[in-house]
Amino acid sequence: MDPHTKCIVDPSKSKYSQYYNSSLIKLHYICAKNLSEQDLEDRRKDSDGHSSLNIIFIIICSIIILENLLVLTAVFRNKKFHSAMFFFIGNLAFSDLLAGSAYIANIFLSGSNTFHLKPVQWFIREGTVFIALAASVFSLLAIAIERYIAITKVKVYGANKTCRMFLLIGACWVTSILLGGLPILGWNCINNMSECSAVLPLNSRRYICFVVTVFSVILLAIVILYVRIYLIVRSSHQETTNSASYALLKTVTIVLGVFIVCWLPAFSILLLDTSCRMSSCPILSHADIFFGIATLNSALNPLIYTLRSKDMRREFLRVLCCWGILQSGRPAERCLMQLKSSSSMDHCTSKHEHQTTPIMQDCTTFV
Repeated sequence: MDPHTKCIVDPSKSKYSQYYNSSLIKLHYICAKNLSEQDLEDRRKDSDGHSSLNIIFIIICSIIILENLLVLTAVFRNKKFHSAMFFFIGNLAFSDLLAGSAYIANIFLSGSNTFHLKPVQWFIREGTVFIALAASVFSLLAIAIERYIAITKVKVYGANKTCRMFLLIGACWVTSILLGGLPILGWNCINNMSECSAVLPLNSRRYICFVVTVFSVILLAIVILYVRIYLIVRSSHQETTNSASYALLKTVTIVLGVFIVCWLPAFSILLLDTSCRMSSCPILSHADIFFGIATLNSALNPLIYTLRSKDMRREFLRVLCCWGILQSGRPAERCLMQLKSSSSMDHCTSKHEHQTTPIMQDCTTFV
């Protein structure tokens, strides 16, 4: 009997009643990936243990966790960084830390372990990764929005920045949880095998298309906001066009370039998944590599958004000193010394929050 005749579902069963059907995942992997049971068994044997690629990803994710923990510690322990902009940086670091942790958990629960999961556990495994990565992307958008408002409406920024900060951070996580939780809420392909994704066999291809569209719109919004920021700063600093404005442009180019380089392969493979079957597009079987590249963005975000701040770099050294990593013969009390002056961004904000013009001099050293 053709194994793919099993792909015909029983419409009398509710999709929610099958969330604890332990044999459903195997059926979906056979149907969505166009495999026979022997093919599936061979893949399971090949995936036993941890491949060298998985070990590399685990190391990278460990670095992501450590460096973002360093950012959170630096922001938490130094009152000079208790400002709206650095709380956004901390939120980005937390989402990236969660992304690294979720991806490590995903690696350990993948391979042959996948077929020991129930559908509800599979949705939690994949949904957590989507939530973490979505929160990282939404955090980038929130930072772009905050900087745009800080430049164009400085007076309003000074009055309502705390309220707006909590609203943006809250919206970031609510939207991310909703986006990652849609499959477990019902937007999946259980009882509709023809709609199953080849990369994520329990997810609907329409859901995958929706996620790609949302992320693409976010990317476009970030590009537009940073272009607007650059144009405003350039028009407000005619006398410093060759220094500060171009320094801002350089930083924005790095941010957008890294974002596009890291996420474009994942967007491409997901977009391909919505219109191509595994038999016609065998590259879909290597989707993990593309998701791993996307995760690299979580490792690079701390470097881009924090290491361009001299005060943050100094605080990093103090934190590492306190952790015993960088003692260099210095007395322990020096590790606890606070910054003598606020960061360039904090200085920039407090300096201009009572102005009514959108000119922010000396504010382009940190993005």
